[in-house]
Amino acid sequence: MTDLAPEARWEARYAATSTYLFGTEPNCFLVEAASHLPPAAKILAVADGEGRNGVFLASRGHRVHAVEYAATAIARAQRLAASQGVSLDIEQADVLRWTWPVAAYDAVVAIFVQFVPPAARPAFFANMVAALRPGGLLLLQGYRPEQIANGTGGPSDPAHCYTEELLRTEFAGLTLLHLRSHDAEIAEGTAHHGPSALIDLVARKP
Repeated sequence: MTDLAPEARWEARYAATSTYLFGTEPNCFLVEAASHLPPAAKILAVADGEGRNGVFLASRGHRVHAVEYAATAIARAQRLAASQGVSLDIEQADVLRWTWPVAAYDAVVAIFVQFVPPAARPAFFANMVAALRPGGLLLLQGYRPEQIANGTGGPSDPAHCYTEELLRTEFAGLTLLHLRSHDAEIAEGTAHHGPSALIDLVARKP
C-alpha cells in the first residue's frame, strides 16, 4: 500500500474494512461549533470521508456539498445519508487537484484533513478561505505534533500536524473566534480512538 499515490492509499484503507473506519457519529468539535452556523447554511465539507460530518450537518438543515476522493467512502456516505433521511451533494474529487469555487459557501468544514503535504498546505488553506463568502465561517480540527507519541490516529509525520502559531499565520486574514489546543479522549471508529492531542479553530472571513 505504501507504493500507492496518497489518494489511492485512502481508497485502499477504506476498502480494507467492511465497517465505518471513523464511525458514524459526528466529530465532537463539529457538534459544538455548529452553533456558530447560520440557518440553512451552504457548507463545503472537505474530504468528508464516509459522511459522518456531512450527514450531521444535513440533519441540522444545512445544504452540504461534500468532496471526497475514495469511492468506497462515498458509497458509505450515501448509505449513511439514506439511513438518516437526509441528502448530500457528494462530488468525487481529489481536493489537491480540485477547482475550488470562489465565495461560494457560508462555511467550510475541515476535520482532520492532515493528509495534505506541508508544502501544499498554504495553497490548500488559501483555497478554503477563498471558497468562503464574506462573513463565512471556517471550522477546522486537527492534531498537534504531540499526537505522534499517542499513536491513536492521525499522521505519522509531525510536519503534518498543526500548532496555534501555524494556524494564526495561515489564517491571518480571518477573524479568530476560537483557537484552542487541548487533549481529549476520542472514539471515532477504529481509526481515531484514545488519548488525542487536538487543536480547534473557528474563524470568520471579513
